[in-house]
This record gives sequence, structure tokens and C-alpha cells, in this order.
Amino acid sequence: MDVTDATAVTAASASASASAAADTAVAAAPVSAPGRVAAPDEGISHEELALAARNHGLPLEALRYDVTPPGLHYILVHYDIPAADADTWTLRIHGRVRTPLTLDLAALRALPPVTHRVTMECAGNGRARLDPRPVSQPWLVEAVGTADWTGVPLRTLLAEAGVEPDAVEAVFTGADHGVERGVEQDYGRSLTVTDATAADPEVLVAYEMNGAPLPPQHGCPLRLIVPGWYGMAHVKWLTDIELTDTPFTGFQQAVAYRFRQSPDEPGEPVTRIAPRALMIPPGFPDFMSRTRVVRPGPVRLEGRAWSGRAPVTKVEVSTDDGVSWRTAELAAPEGGPWAWRHWHAPWTATPGRHVLTVRATDAEGTAQPLTQPWNRGGFANNEVQRIPVVCQ
Repeated sequence: MDVTDATAVTAASASASASAAADTAVAAAPVSAPGRVAAPDEGISHEELALAARNHGLPLEALRYDVTPPGLHYILVHYDIPAADADTWTLRIHGRVRTPLTLDLAALRALPPVTHRVTMECAGNGRARLDPRPVSQPWLVEAVGTADWTGVPLRTLLAEAGVEPDAVEAVFTGADHGVERGVEQDYGRSLTVTDATAADPEVLVAYEMNGAPLPPQHGCPLRLIVPGWYGMAHVKWLTDIELTDTPFTGFQQAVAYRFRQSPDEPGEPVTRIAPRALMIPPGFPDFMSRTRVVRPGPVRLEGRAWSGRAPVTKVEVSTDDGVSWRTAELAAPEGGPWAWRHWHAPWTATPGRHVLTVRATDAEGTAQPLTQPWNRGGFANNEVQRIPVVCQ
């Protein structure tokens, strides 16, 4: 869910004709409000609460699973979950290709399957912790999950279609349809031909999640999987791939998912996942506040760490809200380079109040910030997690 302003939307709707389903301007006033940031001390609105009820995050205790069960994996659905009949579903590949293709599920399943374990995170994860808060899906830190995705490499399909030399992007369109910031649209995103045909990370057209057909909320019967990229790139309910000789200018590409400080700047695109570590909250919770209670003595601190930019090389924990840090033990990579890694560290809890903190550093030397730089969309907020704990 993007939080751009009406001025940017107007520009986008004028140039969105490159979309497989052309974006159409809609009367914005009664239907689709402009993006904004919350006023000082403004609480979560009914609209944001409705979004939070539709789109759920990962219960942090589920970080114990190497592979997230589908019902616990985070979900973000922009519009409605479309009705989908796997028996009649087809994927069209066309545009700047030598041999246009129309493939049903049987044809895709007849090709050699590939499975990748991929940690997927919403680009807006952490948005609700920003001040001022961008008004949109109010994620805290739970918009993440890891699954085994099975399907056909996109590069295999594009090789069969034969990409023309002048093609610059592959545009992916889903069956979900709605209005956003005054623009009626099918959800659509693009990748450069280079990214779409890369061997690593290898993009998948996936039809299974954790060894079973995709659940409806996760894109049944087909979706895109783009390892290392934030979730907006993983187009669900995939119906159409068009190779184009010009860059895609649809709403979700040219307006949404861009880093901006002001509404009138073009911004930089959101792409790969910034490093992050999360901790399984230790002990047991108070129902309302979720404040954790632990007993005095040895406590095992553990969780997961990941990055879509470079491998995680270090995880550190603090039990005094970042005053001091010590290195946690990071498990060997399992499941491939695009899956999260387990970490753990011992702690001897003493009576009183504590704030537990964890941060990851990747191979490029990028560490999670203690405070997050602000942007209008609330994107890529990988500020360190903080867990208040009472030991008694």
C-alpha cells in the first residue's frame, strides 16, 4: 500500500498506458483519498484498522520455524483476492518476443520444476513506527515470512518465447483490480530484462508454496517470486507477462514504492530488502500490552536475520537498549542464499525492567540503524527491534 500524494498520482495516470490493463483516472474525492502523513498525536484510523484486519503479520513466536506455515506467513493484498479457477487459468507471454505463448497450469507443471526457499518482507514493514506516521497499512515489524516456492524459472519461459534484442523490461500483471490514489488499475510491476533473466537470483513463476498449491491469499494459482526483493515485486494471481521496449510507467512502478521526502519529487525505486534481525520475544506476554515477563536466571535469546542485498555476516544483541552489544552465534546458512538465518545468544536475566535489542550486519558492512531515516511511504524501515521485558 503506497502513500503518495494526488499530484504524483495525476502524473502517473497520464503515463500508465504501458500497462497490460491501462490505468484509468477515477474521481478521487469520494473514492480514493490522496496520500498523507498523520497529524501529531493522530491515532490509527478506522481505515487503517480495516487494512490491518485484512493484512496480517507473522506472529513473532513463529520465527522458530525454518519454513513459515502458509497461515502464519505475512499477507498484503492491495485490493480483493480474485476468484481463481486453476483448471482454466492461463499465463500469456507476449510483446517484444519472437514466439508469443499462452500456457495453462498443466503446461507449466510439465516443465522441470525448481524450488527456492525465499524470505519475503513487505516494503512497508515498520511503517507504523515512524514519526510522523505515513497513513497506510500500519505494519510494526511482523510483515515477513519464509517459504519454499516451487515453479518454473522465468528465464526458462522467456527463453522459449525468445526475447527480442530491443526489449528492456518485462511487465507482470495480476488479476487483482482496484483503485489507488485515484487510479483504477490491475496490479502491475516490472523488472528489467537483465533482472528477469538472471540466474542468481533466479525469478520463479511459482505454483506451489511449501509443497502444496498456492493458497488463495498467496496468489493461487500463479505468482512471481523475486528472491531478495521486497514483496511488492512478487506479483500474485499472475496472468500476463509483456516484454516492452520502453520502461513501464504504471502506478505501482512509477508512483508507488519509491523513496520520497516530498510529494513532488520522482524518488528512488524500492528494490532489495535491507538487513534486518528479529528476536522471538522471550518469556510470556501480558495480553493487552504484550510486555514480556521472564524469570531470573538463564534465558535463551534467539531469532532470524536476513538481507536481500548481501549475506548477513553478524548479529548482535543488547539487553540494555543499545548501550552495549555482544555478538550472537549465527547458524550456518540453510535453504539457500535467499532464506533467513537462525541466531541465538545466552542472557542471564536479573530482576527489573530491561529492553532487549537485536541488529544485523550484512557482507557489505550495512548494519541496521538505531533510528530510522524517514520517508513519505514508510518504506524499508529496518530500525532495530526493541522488546521491553520485566524480570520477576
